[in-house]
Amino acid sequence: MKLYVRLMRFILPHSRVLWLAVVFMLSAAVFDSVSLTLLVPLGDSVLGQKKIVFNRELPAGLTRIIERINNVPPLDMLNIMLVVIIVGFILKGVFFFFRTYLLNKLSQLVIRDIRNALYRKIQYFSLDYFSQSVTGHLVSHITYDVEVLKGALSVGLTDMVYQLGLLVVLAAMVLYINWQWALTVLIVFPLVAVPIVRVGQMIKKISGRAQEQMGELNRKLFETIAGVRIVKAFSREEAEIKHVAEFTHAYYRTNMKMQRRALILGPFTEFIGAIGGAVVLYYGGREVIQQSISFGIFMLFLGALLSLIRPARRLSEIHTINQQALAAAQRIFAVLDTPVKVEEDPQAAVLSPFEQEIVFHNVSFAYQDTPVITNISLTIRKGEIVALVGPSGVGKTTLANLLPRFYDPTAGRITMDGVDIRRVTFTSLRGQIGIVTQDLFLFNDTVRANIAYGRPDAGDEDIIRAAQVAEAHEFITELPEGYQTKIGDMGTKLSGGQKQRLSIARAILNNPPILILDEATSHLDAESSKLVQEALDHVLSNRTAVVIAHRLGTVRKASRIIVLDRGGIVEEGTHEELLERNGVYKRLADLEFES
Repeated sequence: MKLYVRLMRFILPHSRVLWLAVVFMLSAAVFDSVSLTLLVPLGDSVLGQKKIVFNRELPAGLTRIIERINNVPPLDMLNIMLVVIIVGFILKGVFFFFRTYLLNKLSQLVIRDIRNALYRKIQYFSLDYFSQSVTGHLVSHITYDVEVLKGALSVGLTDMVYQLGLLVVLAAMVLYINWQWALTVLIVFPLVAVPIVRVGQMIKKISGRAQEQMGELNRKLFETIAGVRIVKAFSREEAEIKHVAEFTHAYYRTNMKMQRRALILGPFTEFIGAIGGAVVLYYGGREVIQQSISFGIFMLFLGALLSLIRPARRLSEIHTINQQALAAAQRIFAVLDTPVKVEEDPQAAVLSPFEQEIVFHNVSFAYQDTPVITNISLTIRKGEIVALVGPSGVGKTTLANLLPRFYDPTAGRITMDGVDIRRVTFTSLRGQIGIVTQDLFLFNDTVRANIAYGRPDAGDEDIIRAAQVAEAHEFITELPEGYQTKIGDMGTKLSGGQKQRLSIARAILNNPPILILDEATSHLDAESSKLVQEALDHVLSNRTAVVIAHRLGTVRKASRIIVLDRGGIVEEGTHEELLERNGVYKRLADLEFES
């Protein structure tokens, strides 16, 4: 029930569409039920050419209507019924069209809002969330899980109103005609309800398993498509095809298991309904033969009784759909309920342009209670190039990632010109920081769009200037369509050096006063590395920079080198000073030069 209440929060903004849909659904339900009353004059006045006989006292208004029908000649009644049937089908078409259209509109609006809410939440998660989550699973939430939920909204939740309305009207009709006959049917309803509930619970569990399998399938597809070069390099095509086939077969088996349980409810419901109908047919048929009730009235009762099977069966199907949707909703709300660890302060101020210094005050950070850096104090003055070096896994990248607030320290604080960066807006903080990493990511778009990603309104002159500073303008102009050339998925149409220079141009388009460089030349060949290093030399002029170095040869020009080891700062100085101390830096340098 809580999940339904939460789903209603997404429906309420579209309550006008909901209520219009409900009006047409209930109108259609009443029309479908009342149209059965045509069986009475058809069976008695037209085909039987007899008067309508009812074995109980009726309200005065209904009595007068029956008397008027009894006084109409059979042929005239046939003509009247033909007109009524034609008008009735027109009205039914109108009700059906608006009911279906409004239901689809409502479900599409709600699904749109849920997808947007999911994607918005995912975008605002801090980086630690993505280190614990699988990309394929996240995409599966937005695509597959939300699509399953769509079935519950367009069919399960809203169509339930129509079927319930139809069920109530039909039940009232059969109870009014003969409540003793109707009781024979009501007695067998628990025989239907119990298995519906139990099968629904099983389907919810199986559906949850199917959704998890779809997430795993998405994960595998993302990995093997993104890593297709590695797959081909090791001739693992057939092995990966086999793995994906195993995932799809497991998903197929789970879905078939769910379908078997869902489909058995329909025939079972009809069978129970048929038993009740047979009992009524026996006793009712005897009364018609004894002329205690007219054939038309009995046909109305029997028609209404048999029509009860349809909404009862549909409600069992809706219950199945809803159980599948509840499993999807649980996964969706699990994401929406996950707290965002790095949030912008509601009272955040705009950070003034960087003028003096960045200070790390006794900063510590841990991943899931595993300490990475401990009690680090560091001052970076404006215009300094500070390099972070040390063995792998000592927290160099983590320390740099704290500056743009990709993570927040678990202890201590970071200030920029004396202002705690947790008290300023993300936009004003990150707008002053350019980031170039060794793990390149470019969009499947034009060169221009990739450079201008952080500043879509940038003019051509600014984009070209950024490309020139990054030593990228020359190769861009040689591309087939220049700055309008599409570079392919992840920049596959460019070389490693070209992609890196493009990412440098993107980072400096806003002319940020602070740069974070995470070993931007580590994966490049000698020629490309030289070109990128020349670009970086231009970029670093008159800027404050934090350089994460894995190769010591790239940090000789640094103003200061900070050596990290075992989560803390163990050495600090210039390249020459650190070599003379014969410490950790000297040992790392000897290992690099020996290799």
